[in-house]
Amino acid sequence: MRNVIAFMHISLDGFTAGPNGELEWAIVDDEVNPYVDALIRRVDTALYGRNTYLMMYNYWPTMLTDPNADPRELAHARWVDNVSKVAFSRTLTHTDWKNTRIVQDQVVEEVSALKRQSGGDIMIFGSPGLTHSFMQLDLIDDYWLFLNPIVLGGGIPLFQDMAAWTKLKLAEIKAFQNGVVGLHYQTIRN
Repeated sequence: MRNVIAFMHISLDGFTAGPNGELEWAIVDDEVNPYVDALIRRVDTALYGRNTYLMMYNYWPTMLTDPNADPRELAHARWVDNVSKVAFSRTLTHTDWKNTRIVQDQVVEEVSALKRQSGGDIMIFGSPGLTHSFMQLDLIDDYWLFLNPIVLGGGIPLFQDMAAWTKLKLAEIKAFQNGVVGLHYQTIRN
């Protein structure tokens, strides 16, 4: 069975974005990128909440035809273009982005069906609201968290409105020279 992975940059004080949705504080550089690229190669289905989906939809397809796109961005744009994409939204009704479908309800059933399919892992990219919903529904198998050396003092928290304890097992730690710490946790289910 495939795993659902939450992939998120977080601040030292547990925020996924600043008070106004700022993300420029997250360190994404030549040291972190190869590590992240290796993780993403294991994924063949990308999950997005509405806001992140719209942001990705408006950015990545443009990179495919941008003559100034750097090689890494272009490679990632090709991956995003070809990967299966699922946008979870109650308000989106259609999409014209290749290999994309929208799920408006029956989230547990949809994710369970995805997990039973053959293929690579399933990753939530950013999407803190979707991640919160998946946490509450106990749908996340792994957390790939990139702890950044910054205190934001406010913003969108990673953990919010948790109804119950979630036990996790530390599977891997990767410390980078830039101060980022990659943390891989697996959900423990009884």
